[in-house]
Amino acid sequence: MNSRERILAAVNFEAPDRVPIDLGALRASGINAVAYHGLKKRMGLETPTKIHDTMQILAEVELDMVEQLHVDVLPLDASDVGWTMQRADEGVEQTLFCGLPVHFQPGTRIATEDDGGWALIDGKGSPYARMPRDGYYFDFVRPTMSGKSIDPDAFRPAHTVPDETLEMMALRARHLHEHTDKALLGWGASISMIGLSALLGDNITQGSLDEWMMMLMTEKQTAHDMMGRFVDAVIHQTEQFHQAVGDACFAWGVASDDAGTQRCEFISPDLFEEMIKPHYARLCDWVHAHTSWKTFLHSCGSVRGLIPHWIDAGIDIFNPVQISAANMEPKELHAEFGGRIVFWGGGCDTQGVLPSAGPDEVRRHVHANLDAFHALEGGFVFTQVHNVQQTIPVENIESMLAAACEYR
Repeated sequence: MNSRERILAAVNFEAPDRVPIDLGALRASGINAVAYHGLKKRMGLETPTKIHDTMQILAEVELDMVEQLHVDVLPLDASDVGWTMQRADEGVEQTLFCGLPVHFQPGTRIATEDDGGWALIDGKGSPYARMPRDGYYFDFVRPTMSGKSIDPDAFRPAHTVPDETLEMMALRARHLHEHTDKALLGWGASISMIGLSALLGDNITQGSLDEWMMMLMTEKQTAHDMMGRFVDAVIHQTEQFHQAVGDACFAWGVASDDAGTQRCEFISPDLFEEMIKPHYARLCDWVHAHTSWKTFLHSCGSVRGLIPHWIDAGIDIFNPVQISAANMEPKELHAEFGGRIVFWGGGCDTQGVLPSAGPDEVRRHVHANLDAFHALEGGFVFTQVHNVQQTIPVENIESMLAAACEYR
């Protein structure tokens, strides 16, 4: 099998020739630039490192590294598609606190503050995110849980995608589809119903998450109206993306909705079923009726109680499968949901194992998880639980990826 065939087999619950591998196909399966640089050095690749996710300082995984690491899937992301088509020296060079020079997207504005930390500056000259000195990533200035009151009438999500973005998506999709054998995972328009207020930004005078949670309980029709408008907009945008890239993608990220804490679901499964599930279902129904794509959902945390509702709503693929969270034990997840939803992740615990174990323990841990998920029977794609962080030992990263590739 080539990479594309391997991914398609896995997401269709057919047995692949080996476990498919993802590193960097979405912003929750990537690798920090410093860790990536160390891995590149071990692989003998000396090239400038491009940052494709400014907030998280995630590196763009280059095609040479994709081949050496036996990675099977590539991202097609509207938020940085233009940057992926440019040389590193066309971006903004910046030296990280550890001394590593990297290249950010053109137009990135980073200011050094009085305390030595960095601030990301928006078009109005105001900081919107900060990184403390010697920090590893940026955090938004406005906390997710704070803000002014939500104004539902002011919420008017965009229904169109800029022509330039669509043209670049089409060009990039065609190039990767014709010149590589990799599967393409598309991102560009997606919903986030639990974190809706965090996405609304200036459209609702920076509404707060706590007020949105209360609206789901006390102003149900208003909340439904807002979510309905959100889905309308996402469907319109998704239709435009599909016209641009067509079947070059095998799946599309329809939802990025962190619905769990470390211990439990963020809201009760019953409330999710009542208020949010119908909107998921409408979007998934549209995708399945009008495209050949699988639907892809990202949600961190302990979300076992929501998985049945995602399946009913039409979600095909679930990431990152946070196996370190409560009630997310791999054997139990496979026993309950195997064959009904694709597990894209859960291959290696990035909280407790990858940072602190030795390479041999990492290898055993990966193999145990692949056993638990019956990875060679289909319905599973290997990636670690969320992004590889800056302080992870390079030898552990090598061991993790090698363990997935060698598993037979």
